[in-house]
Amino acid sequence: MLVLTRKRNQSISVGDNILITVLGVEADRVSLGVEAPREVRVFRSELLEGTKTVNRDSVGSTLWPLRTLKKEE
Repeated sequence: MLVLTRKRNQSISVGDNILITVLGVEADRVSLGVEAPREVRVFRSELLEGTKTVNRDSVGSTLWPLRTLKKEE
């Protein structure tokens, strides 16, 4: 992991077309602005992980009837 220190209004470039700017710092919270092309999807990591978990659970719950049928054969 690359660790960088930035102050308010300073930025970090990712590749040629993504710019992350520190907008503000208050206590233990940092506000970031992300400039990226529309085709680049930007998510908060905890939401992405939550979505992956829900999707995994959904797939598992839809397979149980199939497993049950296969056992009865």
